[in-house]
Amino acid sequence: MAAVTCDFFSEVLEVGTSVSVVLPQATQAQIGVSAVPRAGGDLPVLYLLHGLSDDHTAWTRYTSIERYAAAAGLAVVMPAVGRSFYADERHGHRYWEFVSEELPQVMGSFFRISSQPAETFVAGLSMGGYGALKLALTHPGRFGAAASLSGGLDAAAIADFPHRRELFERVFGGAVGPADDLFALLAAAPASDVPPLYVSCGTEDELLPFSHRFVDQARARGIEVTADFRPGDHEWGLWDAVIRDVIAWLPRAPAAR
Repeated sequence: MAAVTCDFFSEVLEVGTSVSVVLPQATQAQIGVSAVPRAGGDLPVLYLLHGLSDDHTAWTRYTSIERYAAAAGLAVVMPAVGRSFYADERHGHRYWEFVSEELPQVMGSFFRISSQPAETFVAGLSMGGYGALKLALTHPGRFGAAASLSGGLDAAAIADFPHRRELFERVFGGAVGPADDLFALLAAAPASDVPPLYVSCGTEDELLPFSHRFVDQARARGIEVTADFRPGDHEWGLWDAVIRDVIAWLPRAPAAR
């Protein structure tokens, strides 16, 4: 794999920003790393989103994402969005526009990654799990699959947490509207358009009820959801294990395997 820290100017954010990218490299002499050879063409890509206290480096620092991506022949793009909840902040930056519109365009201009929905995936942990499902429900035609790991999926409920009220006032103006409410998006999205979803959470995590509720409502609408509730709390040991399973689950085309 090649590991790249990409520093560039965002027209949407009107400031410089950073993205971590890992790109498959098929090698013969490297010991202990499995890599998938690819005949050519653009690489399938996973946009991998961080949590509330993290940045673009977190996934590469705390998991073996580089090794998992190498074995899958998958490019991984990890942006930095601060504590934005992947929203156009009421008092801040337009991070939703950045992630949903500008980021794929800029990354596609820098790297040979696919823009085809069947080879474009999104996943994230905690705040990033919310962001991943928001992308999949708002723009279902752009993604082949989406995954949430321990997602903060009920933004309206989190807005009422005493220790999150100041944050949500800055980001959402206090009230979470339909465009930022996953359950409103879930009710509005045509079920046949929504890509396969993977929802995981540790059984000791206080956010578990949000994932249970999301899975139940998605299945009630006929949306394909893989539910993965296993022992664990809100921590990297669990996410390292789950992201490996998510990558194995992604419905990649044969050329990308």
